[in-house]
Amino acid sequence: MKSLNEIISQFKGIGKVGEIIPLTAGLINKTYKVQTADPKEFDYILQCINHQVFQDVELLQHNIECVTRHIREKLEKAHETDIDRKVLRFLPTAEGKTYYFDGEHYWRVCVFIPESQTLEAVTPESSYLVGLKFGEFEAMLADIPEKLGETIPDFHNMEFRMKQLREAVAQNAAGRLEKVQSLVGEIEKDADEMCAAERLYREGKLPKRICHCDTKVSNMLFDKDGHVLCVIDLDTTMPSFVFSDFGDFLRSAANTAPEDEPDLDKIHFNMDIFRAFAKGYIESAKSFLTPLEIEMLPYAVMLFPYMQAVRFLADYLNGDTYYQTKYAEHNYVRTLAQYKLYQEARKAVPEMKAYIASLL
Repeated sequence: MKSLNEIISQFKGIGKVGEIIPLTAGLINKTYKVQTADPKEFDYILQCINHQVFQDVELLQHNIECVTRHIREKLEKAHETDIDRKVLRFLPTAEGKTYYFDGEHYWRVCVFIPESQTLEAVTPESSYLVGLKFGEFEAMLADIPEKLGETIPDFHNMEFRMKQLREAVAQNAAGRLEKVQSLVGEIEKDADEMCAAERLYREGKLPKRICHCDTKVSNMLFDKDGHVLCVIDLDTTMPSFVFSDFGDFLRSAANTAPEDEPDLDKIHFNMDIFRAFAKGYIESAKSFLTPLEIEMLPYAVMLFPYMQAVRFLADYLNGDTYYQTKYAEHNYVRTLAQYKLYQEARKAVPEMKAYIASLL
């Protein structure tokens, strides 16, 4: 592999490099901060793209370029100030691409946004801001003219996830089916209802939007005063149902326990987080949402823990080949925890519907 300095030199506009600091080991991409020698120059973020997860890097970067360019144009038309802090900017190579292949790995560089921070804690206050910003993010991209592709095909396709589970049941590769047979039956009872989005899409009743598809509070930059600057981590930004952004945030944020909590009595659905997030999201997204999309937002909240339970269960039946596990029954514990959250979200649907109606 080439040295990091050699890789950085492939991107246009970077001044003399001072220090290169690893930011995190990274679950998906390896990330470094590139400090330039001149304090008046921009610093940069260098990332090694995980080519195993994102197999079509050309498509990945095409999506990101289209999204950041469109948002930048919207900010310019609105006469916003400090635009380089409100949308990511990726540097081109001499060939004009926003990525570089060193023969083994793919790399990209974006401008570092100074005096910014991410938040990990989920509170009603931060959930409202996250909902507001992700709704605004979708609204800004509602009229994007370019065609974007799926960076991870079938990422949030419930029909596809059920197909994977049924294949895992049929194969029973790890000999674990007997233990979970009744749970498989419970999941199957609701499968038709939970696959409604794909069916409605085929019938022309439900649109796909450009969505972030990884909505969590840590995928947003805040300034030192707690104001939202911009949405980051755009790798999964692609056509999807708005349910991806609405439901996925609440799957983790509104869960009163960890994703793999073994004590199911600790797992509840936090309506305070739901109300805060829904209020922010609907405020900024209602300009483009259809009545059916709004009506189905509680379905989105049920869909994501259900989908995650299906994915964990399929992996458990397959012998833990996809998710990293810490102990033998980890995926089974995760399945039960996510299925309990799904049940808790289902119980909350009438309250969710009433609250959403109050916002309209």
